[in-house]
Amino acid sequence: MMAIDLTRDRAAATPDAAVQPRRFPMIDAARAAALAAMASYHTLWDLGFLRLTAENYALTPAGRIAAEMIAGSFLVLVGIGLVLMNGRGVRPRPTLLRLARIGGAALLVTLGTWIVFPDAFVFFGVLHCITVASLLGLPFLFAPVAVTVLTAAAFIAAPHVVHAPILDAPALYFLGLGSGTPRTNDYVPLFPWFGLVLAGIAVGRIGLPRFARSALGAWAPRSAIGRAATWAGRHSLAIYLIHQPVLLALLTGIVTLTGANPRAGLRAFRADYVTICTRTGGERPLCRIAARCTSEALLREDLFREDGRPFSGPERLRAQALSQQCYATLEQAARTER
Repeated sequence: MMAIDLTRDRAAATPDAAVQPRRFPMIDAARAAALAAMASYHTLWDLGFLRLTAENYALTPAGRIAAEMIAGSFLVLVGIGLVLMNGRGVRPRPTLLRLARIGGAALLVTLGTWIVFPDAFVFFGVLHCITVASLLGLPFLFAPVAVTVLTAAAFIAAPHVVHAPILDAPALYFLGLGSGTPRTNDYVPLFPWFGLVLAGIAVGRIGLPRFARSALGAWAPRSAIGRAATWAGRHSLAIYLIHQPVLLALLTGIVTLTGANPRAGLRAFRADYVTICTRTGGERPLCRIAARCTSEALLREDLFREDGRPFSGPERLRAQALSQQCYATLEQAARTER
């Protein structure tokens, strides 16, 4: 997603001598690794969305941590890429062309997700953040590195300390300082994520001259895998735009042939059961056990509706009877123990 032609940073910006302009294949490979991780995460999300897995594991706490780490790696590489492209001085034409490409791609993502996921379309995802951050980051290419580091820390810390009702306005969602998270399939607001771009700028300004003289900086791909990785890193924007529609198309074909996982939605069903059960006066421990008992009974009798299809009249009565039977049995057992 970034130009990778190496340009020399100003002598005042780094403590080391500048390197000669050339390409770093290792940075391309690092970007390819981030792409592979991103594609793996999106595959996991698609499997859950299409109900091919029992639940959407991409939305679990571990999945969210993985998503944040992947997005963070991309944004650090954005900062390094800005140093590579403009560290010696802003190059207006390449910079504007790059912003136009990424900004146009961001608009395509918004349009595409608005059509496919109108209730959770992407209005400020990773490409939107990269576009704005690439513009906001330009002054920090020439500011003292200490200023860049302190600003990065401030952006990363701000969501934990800044709270004001006005920041919950939808028009300010792009900042990321509201008390809630908007409904969207990709949300990468400026706070804290611009802080990682600034961190990448600081790393690039301090470390690139040393990196250029290291073995990693001199690495060149010789295997087919290495050449494929560097090629993917050079074409990361195109791969980002193409991979998700391809994945969804392939997995949609699979679910058409195999059908959904019979246990898909089971976790959500049990959580809803416990909520309703406790609201109507049930004891939470018994409600949890009854939720499991009921869901297993529905599965045995092919009455669990993982896709939301409505019950017929007799099916609804049978499902209610199974639920009542589970809870009554557990309640009677609890009374006997007392």
